[in-house]
Amino acid sequence: MRILDKYILKAFIGPFLFGIFAFSSIFVGTSTLFRIAQFITEYGASLWSVTRAFILALPSIVVLTFPMAVLLASLLAFGRLSGTSEIIVMRAGGLSFLRLAMPVYITALIISLGAIVFNEYVVPASNHAYQSIIRNEIKRQAAPQAQEHIVIKNMDGGDISTLVYAKRYDAETKLITGITAQLFTNGEVTQIENAATATWNGSYWIMHDGVVYDLAPDGKGVERTMHFKDQVLPVAKDPKQISQEQREPEEMTIKELRAQVKALKGTGVNYRKWEMEMYQRFTIPIASFVFALVGAPLGLQKQRSSSSIGFGLSVLIIFIYYSVMTFTGALGKGGAIPPLLAAMIPDTLGIIAGLWLNWRVSK
Repeated sequence: MRILDKYILKAFIGPFLFGIFAFSSIFVGTSTLFRIAQFITEYGASLWSVTRAFILALPSIVVLTFPMAVLLASLLAFGRLSGTSEIIVMRAGGLSFLRLAMPVYITALIISLGAIVFNEYVVPASNHAYQSIIRNEIKRQAAPQAQEHIVIKNMDGGDISTLVYAKRYDAETKLITGITAQLFTNGEVTQIENAATATWNGSYWIMHDGVVYDLAPDGKGVERTMHFKDQVLPVAKDPKQISQEQREPEEMTIKELRAQVKALKGTGVNYRKWEMEMYQRFTIPIASFVFALVGAPLGLQKQRSSSSIGFGLSVLIIFIYYSVMTFTGALGKGGAIPPLLAAMIPDTLGIIAGLWLNWRVSK
């Protein structure tokens, strides 16, 4: 059976690589190149800057095309095998459809797991480097003068030792307002410090007019409360470091997103944008496996053997999937439904549809 598995995978891999190139080209041609041209015409960006920005923009595009390419490859591979009646011969030999599709399903699952790793270790770093080039070289500003909802953290090895949330940071006046600082011991919050403002004195930050809450062990409430007029903010970072640390959700790793959500919870700020991004780091890559479940049985029709029909059908399915994802994502970010549920709905619907299609074809 290994020869048959290799034969089916050979029919799958070619369209898969073509799909990555084709869909990436569509994304690049419709958005990335337009932004690059805008940087050159509006900001006078150098060729070296826009070239690096273009390369750094590619990982976030490519990772989105994996599910699309898997769907296209599944449709075209099984469409060709069906159109040449090879599937009939294979099934006449006693092989079920699930057995024939298993190499593609396993490959799609490996692609999904690889995309999760790629989405965690490559995409955030490339997005951050891309944004740094835009801010520091092309637009020629190191950071915005005022930033809302900032998060500052100190790390002790791999654990957070101090987590600070502030409503606003003004880089020009070096003023932080609306501060909540959480101090951790062995992963548990042991002290919370609130302050109206904090100012930079040239060496460290001084909080003004605040309260310190010492928490009882095991989360049993507040053990002691102390008011202060001036106190050092428990973070050893200067204004430039604070500005550079502020990142958009797509620039963060899953661990950083989790820390951001933890910092924003209980502050009254809508943290669901970061929470949705965190969950979609898993659900969007898993769509590769979902699309394989849908695409393989749909390809088993002679009329599907046309490449143009297969490409058109894949575009239709992709449009439906991403429309549902956009709609549920908006509901999740707005708080209408839990973000985890919002992130899972598109994949769940796809899995249900895929299982039903597989059952129908097997019957």
